[in-house]
Amino acid sequence: MSRSVPYQTLQAFVARVYERLGVPADHAQTAAEIAVAADLRGVDSHGVEMLPRKADYIRKGLINPKAGIKIERETPATALVNGDNGLGEPVSKQAMAWCIEKARAAGAGFIAVHDSNHYGIAGYYTMMALEHDMIGISMTNTTPITVPTFGRKAMLGTNPISVAAPTGASHPFVLDMATSIVPSGRMAVFRNLGKSIPAGWAIDSEAHAMNDPGEVTKMLYSRTGGGLLPLGGEGEEFGGHKGYGLTLVVDILSGVLSGAAFGPFVYPQKDGRPAPGNVGHFFGALAIEAFRPLAAFRQSMDELLGALKDAPKAPGHERIYIHGEKEFETEAARRRAGIPLHDQVVTNLMGLARDIGVEFDL
Repeated sequence: MSRSVPYQTLQAFVARVYERLGVPADHAQTAAEIAVAADLRGVDSHGVEMLPRKADYIRKGLINPKAGIKIERETPATALVNGDNGLGEPVSKQAMAWCIEKARAAGAGFIAVHDSNHYGIAGYYTMMALEHDMIGISMTNTTPITVPTFGRKAMLGTNPISVAAPTGASHPFVLDMATSIVPSGRMAVFRNLGKSIPAGWAIDSEAHAMNDPGEVTKMLYSRTGGGLLPLGGEGEEFGGHKGYGLTLVVDILSGVLSGAAFGPFVYPQKDGRPAPGNVGHFFGALAIEAFRPLAAFRQSMDELLGALKDAPKAPGHERIYIHGEKEFETEAARRRAGIPLHDQVVTNLMGLARDIGVEFDL
């Protein structure tokens, strides 16, 4: 069961929660906007479902609610940013804005961030570049819950990648994907729906397939071995080693290059207790006019995407989708009808509101 909530109401509630937890109003509004953006686009695993967990980290001192954002190294086209162990959303939005400024001046801008936390959906930041006629790039490392190919212990995160590019007449191209076979938040979605996960998503410490999303979640966060499989699945037959390689690329750019934690050291545990995550992010913006005229680029994008959509369809299918297209359509519908929240998500949010003394009006 679920209820539909207007996105404005949901965003205001999330911002109140963060402010109650000591987050400055501007950072609270940014974090709320990005959480609700995930739900609007149908990425429910990265939306308000995550709020109780993030609130718990703030209350336990694992996230700094009053973090500052500081540039530590800088060139005309690059920068290294310290997130001061704050929420991932405010520092990431600022870093992407700086990338866009640099790309406007130099043709390209790239920024790495360290000492941050989970930043929501990667696509939010790449779509910022679209408003400036630029190509956006965004990626982050995450909690180590993905096993390497031929391994049976989680060593890397779900490590998402997003690239967004403007078009002419059609929706922009917005790739936003985990490099694991699924994002970890999908477990909560399946658990709330009472569904088993497909075989081939996760393995236990003995490399046996798992199908109970609740048991997978317990395993992932207890770090007892096992984990999600990389994009492409188990072994090399269907390209699992390629997903593993993409996951590692994200960790190199987000973690190693930035000086953040990487691999199994993201969100470490000390004496069996969680410690600050030191998550790393990587952002980029490319000014299209630095390469070719914008109008010509848009026309070529429309020709490319149009050719794909007009290609012959497989039996039983009437449409070929472009990355981001489903999410744009979902967002339009949810802006009209509200965001559907599963009853368990509502219960969790209600409990959080009660615990911290915030009005619950969803």
